[in-house]
Amino acid sequence: MPERAAPCAWPEDMAGRPSPQGANPDSASAVSSPSDPAAAGNDAGAPTARTPGGEGEPHSRQRDARLGSTDKELKAGTTAEGSTPTALGNPWQREPGVKAMDPAGGPWSLLPRPCRVLVLLNPRGGKGKALQLFRSHVQPLLAQADVSFTLMLTGECLPERVQGASTAGEPLPPTQPLRLPTERRNHARELVQSEELGRWDALVVMSGDGVMHEVVNGLMARPDWETAIRKPLCSLPAGSGNALAASLNHYAGYKQVTNEDLLTNCTQLLCGRLLAPMNLLSLQMASGLRVFSVLSLAWGFIADVDIESEKFRRLGEMRFTVGTILRLATLRIYRGRLAYLPAERAVSKVPAFPALDRQDQPGPVDTQLVPLGEPVPPHWTVVPEQDFVLVLALLHSHLGSEMFAAPMGHCAAGTMHLFYVRAGVSRAMLLRLFLAMEKGRHMDCGCPYLQYVPVAAFRLEPKDGKGMFAVDGELVVSEAVQGQVHPNYFQMVSGRVEPPAPLEPQPLPSQKPQQTPPPEPL
Repeated sequence: MPERAAPCAWPEDMAGRPSPQGANPDSASAVSSPSDPAAAGNDAGAPTARTPGGEGEPHSRQRDARLGSTDKELKAGTTAEGSTPTALGNPWQREPGVKAMDPAGGPWSLLPRPCRVLVLLNPRGGKGKALQLFRSHVQPLLAQADVSFTLMLTGECLPERVQGASTAGEPLPPTQPLRLPTERRNHARELVQSEELGRWDALVVMSGDGVMHEVVNGLMARPDWETAIRKPLCSLPAGSGNALAASLNHYAGYKQVTNEDLLTNCTQLLCGRLLAPMNLLSLQMASGLRVFSVLSLAWGFIADVDIESEKFRRLGEMRFTVGTILRLATLRIYRGRLAYLPAERAVSKVPAFPALDRQDQPGPVDTQLVPLGEPVPPHWTVVPEQDFVLVLALLHSHLGSEMFAAPMGHCAAGTMHLFYVRAGVSRAMLLRLFLAMEKGRHMDCGCPYLQYVPVAAFRLEPKDGKGMFAVDGELVVSEAVQGQVHPNYFQMVSGRVEPPAPLEPQPLPSQKPQQTPPPEPL
C-alpha cells in the first residue's frame, strides 16, 4: 500500500462575501440521520418474474441552465486547492437545517443557507477536465446560491498552490501552470477518515462514482461512523460513467443529459439544498472483507467492460462503447451460483446471526444474511449453478449517464434491482440490449436470457473465483460475496419530489416461465 501523503489545502473564502477576521470555528449542524438498519419492506415481485420494459426516457422538467459531466474518476494522491473553509465561526447569520415535506408525508432535510461544503475533486478523472469545469460552471452557481467551499484535489500532495483567492463571487484568477496530483487509490477515503466533519454542512464529490465509493467507505471506517455517515453528500459528475449523478438527475425529473448539461443540473440541485435518503448496500466477502456500495456490484460482462476499458478513460463515455465491442468479440461466460431474497419476502426485523454481528467491523448488522459457509435461509430463491454472462445488483436507475438500466422505477427503501443474463444469449442480442439501454428499452427486447427481480439481499458464488467484481466501478477480488440493502441509510443532495414507484416484475411477453430456451447461434 502506498505511503499516505499528508493532504495539502489552501483555504480561501469562496462565499459571495469576505469572512470576518478571528472568527472562532463552529460546528455545522447534522442535517440527516440514517434510519434503523433493519431491511425494510418493499414493493416486490415474484422471485422468478421478469419486469416489462419502461417507457425509457424520464419526464423532462425545464431548467434554464444545464451543464455536464466529463469522465470516470480515478484514485489519486492529494493536493488541495482552494477556496476557503469560510472563516469557521460566527461568520454570518446561518439558517439552521430545516425540514421540508415530501408528497408521501415524510420529512426531507434541507441544507442551511448559507452553507459550507468541502469539495473533493479528482483532476485526473475522466478526460481530466474536472478542475476547468469546476471553475467555469460550478463556482459561479455556488456563489449565487450562498455556498462557500474549500476545494481539495485528491492525489499525491504537491506543495503548489493551485489558484488564488476570490471574493464576492468573482471568477477565480488565472492560474500558474499546474502539476496535477499523481494517481493514488483510496486517497479520498483517507481524507474523510481524518477530516473534521463538523466544519462542513456537506461533502461534495466532483469525480466519477469511484471517488464517492471511497468517501462512503471512508466515513464507514471511522470510529464515529454512526455520526459520520449522517453528513450529507453531493455528487457532481466529472468521470466517465457518472451513474449516480445521472440517477439523481433522473429522480429530479430532468431529461437524460450528459457532460456539461448533467453537471449543471447536479450543481443546481446542490444550490437547491434539498436532501433525500439513499439506500446503502453492505457487502460481505468470503475473505472477511466488508465493503459498502452506493451504486452497484457487477460480475461478468459489465464488470469486464468497466475495468478493462479503464485504459480508454480519456475517451470519456465512449470508452464503454469501445469496451463493449471488444468484449463482444471474445464473449466470456462464468459459472457460478446465485441466490436472492425477493423484496416481497423480506421482513423488517430478523434476529441477528452472531457470526455477522462483528464487533471488530464498523457498520450496521446485516440481519438478513447468514454466514457464507451456511446455506441461505429457506425463504430465499436459489438459482441452480449454471453459466452466466453477467450478474448486476443495482441500487439506482442508471449504470452510466447514457445507460438507463432500471426503467422500472426508483427502488423502495431496503430494496435493489437484480439483473442476470444466462449463457446462451447471442452476441447480436447482447449488443441489442446494450444499445436499447440508452433509452431504458432493453426490457422490451423480449430476451428470454435476461432476468430481473427486485431483491433485499443476494448471494453470488463464482466457481473457482473466475471473473471480476466491479463495486461502484472499482475492481474487487472475485470471491463468494453476499449483500444486504440498508434502507435510507445516508442522505444525498437530490431533487426528487415523488415517492418511489412500486416494483412489480412480471414475465416478458416472449418468455415461458419454468422453461429454459436453447442457446442462440453466436
